[in-house]
Amino acid sequence: MTAAYDAPMHRALALAAEAGDAGDVPVGAVVLDATGCVIAEGRNLREQTHDPTGHAEIIALRAAAEHLESWNLEDHTLVVTLEPCVMCAGAILQARIGRVVFGAWDEKAGAAGSMYDLLRDRRLPYRAEVVGGVQSDAAIILLQKFFDARR
Repeated sequence: MTAAYDAPMHRALALAAEAGDAGDVPVGAVVLDATGCVIAEGRNLREQTHDPTGHAEIIALRAAAEHLESWNLEDHTLVVTLEPCVMCAGAILQARIGRVVFGAWDEKAGAAGSMYDLLRDRRLPYRAEVVGGVQSDAAIILLQKFFDARR
């Protein structure tokens, strides 16, 4: 199943590299429709836009909603290079994304199974399927290079 996400994850990794080159944490995301076609993409823009919500997931969700002219992204998949944080997990659930595929786990702030598991919390009215660790090595390398250069 994870092989089906190789091409979209490659695109998300390219977007993450662009974010890193621009001085933002290297995270990229794409939204797939039910057929697996990319309908929207995003990369971290927080430093560039000075927007605390400028995470790749939020940017991609906004672009998908605009493309569809609907906030409801049911039957869509979000592919992102890093496990979503609490803010992004909330937005994912509000958009009713059905599946989240991510690369690197985020042991410090992840909300899809590592630190928290908001995306699958049965107390909430909506849940998403979670597929973690897809091309995690490539995502981890981007993040390590970015942070090593700043230390």
